Amino acid sequence: MRARVGTAAAGAVLALAALQGSGAGAQTVADVSSSPATVCHGTRPEGTLPDLGFPDDTPLQRTLNHVDKIAYGRYAEKFTSMAVDEEGSSADVYRVPSASFDAAVCGIAEKGVTLRLHDTDINEEGLTAIVDRISEDMGRWDGTFQLREVGHDGRGHVHIGVDDPETAEPILRKAFGERIAKYLRVGYTPQAELQ
Repeated sequence: MRARVGTAAAGAVLALAALQGSGAGAQTVADVSSSPATVCHGTRPEGTLPDLGFPDDTPLQRTLNHVDKIAYGRYAEKFTSMAVDEEGSSADVYRVPSASFDAAVCGIAEKGVTLRLHDTDINEEGLTAIVDRISEDMGRWDGTFQLREVGHDGRGHVHIGVDDPETAEPILRKAFGERIAKYLRVGYTPQAELQ
């Protein structure tokens, strides 16, 4: 599995402010859709994508190199995250619904590659703002639970690793409010060991 995380501190602060502000104009997607809104089966002949990567890349690797270029280029405001299944030669792409983004991504998929596009109502910048906000409070919960890791989960959520999920989850959901809580996935993470 591969997930790419980009951070822009100033943009993250602005995105968080927008996330906490009014919902005017916001799309309402209750949560990240577990079933894809669109499935693309690559039709582009193998090896016809312009070079981005290495000559011996697989069709999936070449396709993902171009998805990255699109997602972090002109469609950055639509892209949320991506989870890759190399064995299945496929990827799940999470994005704010956009017909032009879908057409661009589906149009570059090489034969043998499947892309599943899932609806979200937050882009990567918004998720990064949530990660940054939670990370700033890492020590805040000491004595109640240990917050051990925070990051994108590759599926349009923020993964929060703690020592006691049953205690931590309701506290975190209350602390960050309903709008942010729907993106949180709290789970057990063991204490890191020095080797």
